[in-house]
Amino acid sequence: MKYLILVYDGMADRKIEELGGRTPMEAAHKPTMDKLAQVSECGTVSNVPQGMVPESDTANLAILSYDPREYSKGRSPLEAVSMGIDMKSDETAYRCNLVAVSDEGEYEQKIMLDHSADEITTAEADLLIQALNEKLANEERTLYTGISYRHCLIWKNGNDKFPFARPHDIIGKKIEKYLPQGEEGEVFYRFMRESHDILNHHPVNEARRARGLLPANSAWLWSPGKKPSLPSFKEKWGLDASVISAVDLIKGIGLCAKMESVDVEGATGNIHTNFKGKADAAIDAFRRGKDLVYVHVEAPDECGHRAEIENKVLSIEKIDAEILTPVLAYLESTGEDFRIACLPDHPTPVAIRTHSMEPVPFMIYRSDRKEKGVSTLTEDTAEACQNYLPDGTVLMEKVIRG
Repeated sequence: MKYLILVYDGMADRKIEELGGRTPMEAAHKPTMDKLAQVSECGTVSNVPQGMVPESDTANLAILSYDPREYSKGRSPLEAVSMGIDMKSDETAYRCNLVAVSDEGEYEQKIMLDHSADEITTAEADLLIQALNEKLANEERTLYTGISYRHCLIWKNGNDKFPFARPHDIIGKKIEKYLPQGEEGEVFYRFMRESHDILNHHPVNEARRARGLLPANSAWLWSPGKKPSLPSFKEKWGLDASVISAVDLIKGIGLCAKMESVDVEGATGNIHTNFKGKADAAIDAFRRGKDLVYVHVEAPDECGHRAEIENKVLSIEKIDAEILTPVLAYLESTGEDFRIACLPDHPTPVAIRTHSMEPVPFMIYRSDRKEKGVSTLTEDTAEACQNYLPDGTVLMEKVIRG
């Protein structure tokens, strides 16, 4: 038996007027998903426990059967693992976004324009991270370059409980009341303010402005955590597994669970990612004997954060055509039974440009057992199945043993 878990990050949404009152899932042409959904178990699932923040670390941990209430230590340490950083027990990791803030006024009066600085390239970001390290790194703290706008700060004896604001939650808002506050927040506030002084007129950003792009003119810290530890996925389920993602967070979860992490050239985490490369990597993993392949695609989530309605629809269509369709064809060609689960980890509604807590639709296709499914998989049709899983950690059990 082979297993494909295909996660469309942030795919679930709300009705959008520009789409004729439909969601992106309803508007997207996704013939392969819908063909499978007609004979699959369908329903809705809550991957983020009540009281926790609807982030990708909590949601993907749950999908992989790890209770976020026990294992979630923040996204940053998971990203650090993926980046090859050997964290010590007294170190704290922080996600460091390179963000775009407006030019007017003092730092506190600026407006958060984009949490991704127009999805800055990794090459440009690396030069900015180097500049920050030259001025702000010391014996206690060091920055590490990640991918695009996503980077990591390691801080010895850093506060791993500080309640930072998430930058993608405050797009279009003045940053003043979202900056680190109080005596404990002073050191983080000073780091972020000084980062703006260093980055605002850096040659990389002046060149971006000249090309009509937003500058990556401030660091924004959030989601701290200590070194993580997860039980082995293989020991837990008896399956040899691979994870395929452009996002350090998901790679980190896989590595902590002792899964193989496969890098795909051209995988970016946005609409311009190498969809075909991810399909090829999944097929190759199965050919090499992997039992389960976890393919995570960030593109719908980024489109939701950036309020790119047409691109969110397009990302769903490209996942269907360029990942699900060829991987399904390969699995069918082997003559071996297989199962495919398709779902988002959490919603990222275009209207609010951040994550929300609504349950998400899922489908589980079993090649050896046809079931009464739905004509097309959407938020509404999945809910109408009245098959609600309040705890996302049970989904893997249903896929493997259900």
